[in-house]
Amino acid sequence: MTAPNTAAHQSDPANRARLRWRARRGLLENDIILTRFLDAHETELTDEEVDALTRLLDLSDNALMDLILARKEPDGDIDLPQVHALLARLRQA
Repeated sequence: MTAPNTAAHQSDPANRARLRWRARRGLLENDIILTRFLDAHETELTDEEVDALTRLLDLSDNALMDLILARKEPDGDIDLPQVHALLARLRQA
């Protein structure tokens, strides 16, 4: 078993900038939570965590806020272990 590869995200400044841009949200609360999370953890995110965050960023602002505040749990296409794990980290942020 090999360690997760962080090179695809971490070594490419354009990928990191794109993720930060997508984290900017219409709901101020989402924007604050995501920005603070990225400020604290961006350099250590694995590709699997980046994938989970990307999936969350595809959601509407209200759906994302419901997940972050634990009003709902991931279902359907985002009911994945890496999404649950990233949400746990976001909820602690």
